[in-house]
Parts: sequence; structure tokens; C-alpha cells
Amino acid sequence: MGKIIAIANQKGGVGKTTTAINLGASTAVLDLKTLIIDADPQANATAGVGFDPKNIKTSIYECIVDDINAEDIILNTKTPNLDILPAHIDLVGAEIEIINLPNREKMMRKVTSKLKDKYDFIIIDCSPSLGLITVNALTAADSVIVPVQCEYFALEGLGKLLNTIKIVQSRLNENLDIEGILLTMFDSRLRLSKQVVDEVKTHFQQMVFKTLINRNTRLSEAPSFGETIIMHDANSTGAINYLNLAREILQKNGLTQLDESEKQINISND
Repeated sequence: MGKIIAIANQKGGVGKTTTAINLGASTAVLDLKTLIIDADPQANATAGVGFDPKNIKTSIYECIVDDINAEDIILNTKTPNLDILPAHIDLVGAEIEIINLPNREKMMRKVTSKLKDKYDFIIIDCSPSLGLITVNALTAADSVIVPVQCEYFALEGLGKLLNTIKIVQSRLNENLDIEGILLTMFDSRLRLSKQVVDEVKTHFQQMVFKTLINRNTRLSEAPSFGETIIMHDANSTGAINYLNLAREILQKNGLTQLDESEKQINISND
């Protein structure tokens, strides 16, 4: 039975899609069969693993609205063990179309329930909103990762997201856990980045992942090639960061036993 992890934050530009595709690629190269579900109408995760959203004819939208079988439209990526359930712009209309349906918050769960036995991990890339599709993702998920950018307004809106998670836990999905808060776009040269890390760790303590995602040129340019960072440059800081994150998640979930010295891969400047 696979684990479903939603990547959520209503703030844009914090690294949700980057985390979804590169965490997915990292678990895949660790020999864990992984599916990314692109639940964002912008379809950046779909493009980020090499597919042009304009050429996508059937997507997660049809699975939710028309009850199309997800297995029939899942695409294999260039990364072994990594598949994607793609999105396109029509997903914008899904919230309006399902708003009057019974169990409208559980449409995504219906889709993922048929896939959990086929994957070790299912990672849902949420849109930058707390709308009905994001609530669907949280209702379907076992846990949620919250990316937080290491910049001035890092904690802005985080309380609203955590409140939404509590509402979902109390009304729709009592088993939803917070997998962790992930600090992204960290720049060790900036005092502000270090202050944000300290502030988030002070507020949230054990909820914060030990792994930091460094600001990294190779990581930023990989999507323009339609590649995950593992395929684009496996030796880059970004690739090593996400491999470390994957190892940390596996260790946290008791899926691997690593010696202390093996839990983190050392990073050299790239």
C-alpha cells in the first residue's frame, strides 16, 4: 500500500512543483515506484517531467469530473520508476463542476484509492490556493509537506494553511499527518535566509525537515529542459538536496535503515 503525500502551500513561488517532481524523481531512483499527480491547472509538473500540457488530451480533470480510469492516462517519464498523472488548463473549471456534488471533497480520494496498491509513493502537486481541489488533495493524502521559502514573508499565510489542514483532519481525513515543513531556496550567503531557518525551527521545531533545499541554478533551469534535476544534473547541489530529503522521508517512515553517516549525502559546491 503506497503512501500519498500532498505538497501544499497557498503562497506561490515557494517550490511546490520543484519539490513534487524532484522528490518524486529521488524516490524513483531509490527503486521506489512513484507517481506524481499534477493537481495544478498551470500543469507545471506535467511540463517539468517532459510533457507539453497543450498536447495532453485526457488528464486528472477527466478523472475527477468524468470518472475516467486514471490508469488509462498515466504517462511514463524519462526517469525509471517515475510516472505522472498529468494536468491541463481545464482543471480550472473542475471546482465549479463538482461544487454541488455529494462528497465533493473526496473526488481525488476516489481516484487515488485505485492507485495506492500500484505505487510506493504518490505525490500530489497542489495549486497555490486553498480551494476545493487542494482540499481534495489533502483529503486523499496520508500526509502533507509544506514548502516554505527562506525569505522575508516566509511565515505569511502559513497559519491559514495549518488551519485548513486542521479542518480537513477534523472533518474529512482524520489520518492526515504533517510530513514536515521544508525550507526551500536557502542561500547560505544571506543572513536573512539563516534568520528565517532559525525562526521556522523555533516555531515548529520537530516538524521542520533537517534537509534544506539550497538555491541552485541547475535546479532552476532543469524544468526548461523538461527534466527532473536527477536527469539534468545528478551531481548538482539541488539533486543531492532532494536525494537527502527522500532519504529523510524514508527513514522517518521506517522504510529504510541507515547508519547515521549514511543519512545525508555531503554537498560540494557546483
